[in-house]
Amino acid sequence: MITIINYGMGNLRSVQKAFEQAGFPALVTSDPQKIEEATRIVLPGVGAFADCMKSLQRRKLIDPILRAIEAKKPFLGICLGLQILFEESEEFGIHKGLGVIPGRVVRFRLAKKYKVPHMGWNRIKKQKRLPMLAEIPDGSYFYFVHSYYVIPEDPEVVVTTTDYPRDFCSSIAKENIFACQFHPEKSQKIGLTLLKAFAEGK
Repeated sequence: MITIINYGMGNLRSVQKAFEQAGFPALVTSDPQKIEEATRIVLPGVGAFADCMKSLQRRKLIDPILRAIEAKKPFLGICLGLQILFEESEEFGIHKGLGVIPGRVVRFRLAKKYKVPHMGWNRIKKQKRLPMLAEIPDGSYFYFVHSYYVIPEDPEVVVTTTDYPRDFCSSIAKENIFACQFHPEKSQKIGLTLLKAFAEGK
């Protein structure tokens, strides 16, 4: 079962509906036991980094998430679900993340003509081959809405970059983890293609 983690933040129903559109039922839950039993885990998110970590702690979800990752269960992080995999974020102070991926989350610092948050459709540029992206052409447009982006310590984890106005990391992969800054659930047909590939284990 695809299990979407509910920690009180994020567009959970839209992620669930997108999986259903792609042909795969998905469960939304905050029950640690159901997360332990999941075969595939999705961590979406919209909001502030520190609030996310506090909510995960309050609901006792951090340990089940870390155990699932350690058990090599397929894991999909979306937007904030990407960012909290990292060691720390500078959003409203310095805050510790899950520490699964070495690196930091930083704010866009751009010329005034570039708006922050970075919002709307933008292209991804593939940096490496990944079975999950095999049916997604290089240069495909996905939907973004974020003011912060990740800087991995290890460039080998970077799967795609996106230009705003210089390249930033827009998705990463490591072993059983794929996580993206963009929102596949808001990215129409191409987003459903990505979700379908995750659900099918590509």
